[in-house]
Amino acid sequence: MGSDITPHSGMRAADADRDAVAQRLASALSEGRLDLAEYERRLDTAMSATVFGELEPLTADLPTSQQPDREPVDLAAVGAENYAPSPWREWFDEWRWWLGGAIIMTGIWGVSSLRDGEFTHFWPAIPLGIWAAVLLAHLVFPSRCDDDDLDLDVDVEDREKDRHAERRRRKMRRRDHRRHR
Repeated sequence: MGSDITPHSGMRAADADRDAVAQRLASALSEGRLDLAEYERRLDTAMSATVFGELEPLTADLPTSQQPDREPVDLAAVGAENYAPSPWREWFDEWRWWLGGAIIMTGIWGVSSLRDGEFTHFWPAIPLGIWAAVLLAHLVFPSRCDDDDLDLDVDVEDREKDRHAERRRRKMRRRDHRRHR
């Protein structure tokens, strides 16, 4: 090779090359070869790569696809499938709301007691006790399927899809910005 010929790893990568690597990474994610964090790290690197030498290591440890190209992978759906919030999280969030209510009601009681010059009946115990009883009852007798819960699940999925789409748009804008510099 002469010195005027650039080695393959030093050649500039085109958008199609970056997209091909992104598709191969998406296939590896959907096959379970990569976890979501590793996929995102490699995808970020692929989208910012300028030469083939930066793209090659991203897929070097992945086997070549045995199957013909399938339709594109919906990465938002893959992320939503892998997202598993703790079943206790909602319950603990409710107790945080309860604590906030307890602080506010106790503060109101304290201010009114100071204003009256003596400690009055601790009335926050009644609403806080009822609220705590409802939370404990929900723990003992959980609802099987509320329509509100289904709406929340759909909202979470929609937010995840929107977040992923926005992230992809930002990457494309960064890539376009670098290309136009």
